[in-house]
Amino acid sequence: MAFKVVISEGENSHQIEVEAAESKKLIGLKIGEEFDASLVGLTGYKVKITGGSDKNGFPMKKDIDGQRRMKSLLSGGIGFKPKRDGQRRRKTVRGNTISDETVQINTIVTEKGEKDINELLESKE
Repeated sequence: MAFKVVISEGENSHQIEVEAAESKKLIGLKIGEEFDASLVGLTGYKVKITGGSDKNGFPMKKDIDGQRRMKSLLSGGIGFKPKRDGQRRRKTVRGNTISDETVQINTIVTEKGEKDINELLESKE
């Protein structure tokens, strides 16, 4: 299974497709963990996982352990935006661990490398 890794750096974001061989190394990582971005072709960079979504579009939520999908009562935050004060809704969300069901992984840059991301992505293509 290939992932789409979205890397945010300030106002800019870059979307990178990760091949099946490298995606196996990302399975099992949780929201909040850091990994070396050389897996996605960015040598010298470290990125932190901030979220993601599964193949059906359900968002990953940090509060839910594991890889499972479940219905949770939400009053705001990831997965539900209330229209009025006190509104709650039961919504389906995914756990905080990356699995085969995950399609997109959202990350932010925590440690920069020597070269700019744009240069590394252009040389990769």
